[in-house]
Amino acid sequence: MLSRFFRLHENGTTVGRELQAGLTTFAAMAYVLAVNPSILVNAGMDRPALVTITALSAAVATILMALLTNYPIALAPGMGINAFFAYTICLGAGVPWAQALGMVFVNGCIFLLLSVTGVREKIVDAIPYPLKIAVTCGIGIFIAFLGLTNGGVIVASPATFVTHGDFASGPVALCLAGILLIAALVRWRVPGAIVLGMAALTLVGVLVPDGKGGTVTQLPSPAAWLSLPASPAPHLLKLDLHFLTDGAAFLKTLPLILSLLLVDMFDNIGTLIGVTKRAGFLGADGKLPKVGRVLVADSAAAILSSLLGTSTVVSYVESSSGVEAGGRTGLTTLTTAVLMVAALFLTPLILAVPAAATAPALVIVGIFMLQSVTEIDMRDFSVVVPAMLTLMAIPLTSSVSLGIGLGLIAAAV
Repeated sequence: MLSRFFRLHENGTTVGRELQAGLTTFAAMAYVLAVNPSILVNAGMDRPALVTITALSAAVATILMALLTNYPIALAPGMGINAFFAYTICLGAGVPWAQALGMVFVNGCIFLLLSVTGVREKIVDAIPYPLKIAVTCGIGIFIAFLGLTNGGVIVASPATFVTHGDFASGPVALCLAGILLIAALVRWRVPGAIVLGMAALTLVGVLVPDGKGGTVTQLPSPAAWLSLPASPAPHLLKLDLHFLTDGAAFLKTLPLILSLLLVDMFDNIGTLIGVTKRAGFLGADGKLPKVGRVLVADSAAAILSSLLGTSTVVSYVESSSGVEAGGRTGLTTLTTAVLMVAALFLTPLILAVPAAATAPALVIVGIFMLQSVTEIDMRDFSVVVPAMLTLMAIPLTSSVSLGIGLGLIAAAV
């Protein structure tokens, strides 16, 4: 039944491979369950409720994407957008979080309108193919950079902006060893190389000192397993739309809504291009089949996130890890969605996986995505300039949307 519904044979995959890919995607993006609440709590929101809301919004939106498109693209509250929500809208502009959720709702409605009218699809199709490749590679470098940073291999420096960390420390040494281990497993074509590598590093981390009197992997206490998931009630359906009927308030929020729309659109487009390129879904002309359905699913997810009580839910670039593990259909993301809900009861175990184990996985995924750089014609200067600006700007500015923007301006000029 699963094979027929998700067309596994047509896509050259199997149930086992899809389940494994779904587990890989989940493992790569499970950090959102802890990171998203830690950011949004700065807007005055309830942290325990946000953990539950993050998991539920990711699961429902991912199931929607799986059923509408049959693509292996998972969704969750977007990193970067949640920071924009908390620090720019709520703290910077003084907008209460309930009203900010209302702005997310309006943003989602505009998104949906652009999607069903085909305008957003035309925007995606209008991006030159070399620029789409550059976006893929830029995101790859960005992901690898995040991995090296999370693992302590790269640290901040007031003199040179970045420098190397302490390679002799336990966490950094384990991270470097993990990169080599997972790379070797991938080279040997071991199924589930990334997940197996992360599991091995987590187990070894129990024995590796962290330099602070403990070990890299901190096992949860028995009492931690007895707690139930928190209720989402503090933020469920608590969005405030009164600013739509107040002229002064609407004029104040309009620029923020437009900014949210642009950041959301370009981050989504960038992720969409990056993941589908690695999956082999982009045609020779650089166009994506069923892109209309993908964009409608994205738009519906944005509306859903505001109703549940979190910042905008977007397509996750970590979906590429599941693609590299062999995922090719919606069964991959359906698996990820189920694990997201199950994770609410396994949160102590998920939080026990150290950064030294997740960082190498991000580095390897980034390397995967960079491989397509060979498709950019480096002999054509008019192609190289926008492509390189995009490729460099995404990791160096930590912004997919800014990288795309610079690339598009350069391509037009």
